[in-house]
Amino acid sequence: MRAVRFHGPHDLRLEDLPLPEVGPNEVRILPEAVGLDGTDLHIMEGEFPSARPVVLGHEVAGVVDGIGSEVRNVGEGDLITVEPHRYCGECRYCRLGREHLCLRKQAFGVHLNGGLAEAMVVPARIAYRLPQGVNAHIGCLAEPVACCVHAIDRLAPVSGLAALIFGAGPAGCILIRLAKLQGLSPIVAVEPRVRRREMAALFGADETMNPSEEGWEEKALELAGGHGFDFAVDAVGSPQVVESAISLVARGGRILVFGVAKPEAVASIKPNEIFTKELSIVGTAINPYTHHRAVELLPNLGLERLDIGQYPLAATEEALAALSSGEVGKAEITPQS
Repeated sequence: MRAVRFHGPHDLRLEDLPLPEVGPNEVRILPEAVGLDGTDLHIMEGEFPSARPVVLGHEVAGVVDGIGSEVRNVGEGDLITVEPHRYCGECRYCRLGREHLCLRKQAFGVHLNGGLAEAMVVPARIAYRLPQGVNAHIGCLAEPVACCVHAIDRLAPVSGLAALIFGAGPAGCILIRLAKLQGLSPIVAVEPRVRRREMAALFGADETMNPSEEGWEEKALELAGGHGFDFAVDAVGSPQVVESAISLVARGGRILVFGVAKPEAVASIKPNEIFTKELSIVGTAINPYTHHRAVELLPNLGLERLDIGQYPLAATEEALAALSSGEVGKAEITPQS
């Protein structure tokens, strides 16, 4: 089979690899759509730890080509999506029901061979059948949706209160849509790119702000009644965003750090401001037990409105470049084409 393997920073290779065999509790998938995101860009820059060499691609949807003798949840010919993590099941966090914090977790497409290949084998327990009418190009987005569902759980929103969301890339737009479904109002999106501000409005933002414009903070605060936002989300991965969020949330506000900042990035905060405003700052990591919910939500999120570019396996580097430059809002690889 053909596959795209990462060998080191800026070193991707289209290679011929053996077709993977299926174990008793595994399924073999023929990936039809594989989403690329910021994690893949960070891997390419050497900013995110991964195996070398490894087949990239952790947002996967495809057709089941073979199943092991013990598999019961999916069958050959099913269109499925993958929750792309494997946990040890033995560490403190796994035994506390917090698998996503596992000390030895491994991700398909990062540490284990992923979906940028003509075939992929995964444990059956992480394969989810897609709803009727949901195609692979939407189905592969179940992974980022599941991460966003967990993020909204961590945010613990209350309907009728104001939310400020920094970043309107694909994940930011999904978060906006989920916040809308939770009844947050008004929802204000902060995004420098015109096209992404337009996408934020399509996904439910009541107002959008360009952070490059002078005085945008004052305008945003006016929309929140002058007292600040009850909820704020960093969907960028920026220390400056965290700093801004602290100043723009209301007393008793909650700030969610969703975006992946560089490991060395540092934010300057005033502990007294957190104390006097009684703020909560929470993080969110991957998608613990939310993939099933994400799959159920897929038909209701309008994800077809995302600015998706589709590329064959041989054009993976082109797809990554288009994603990095903002030429497309979301890039997907179609390994069977």
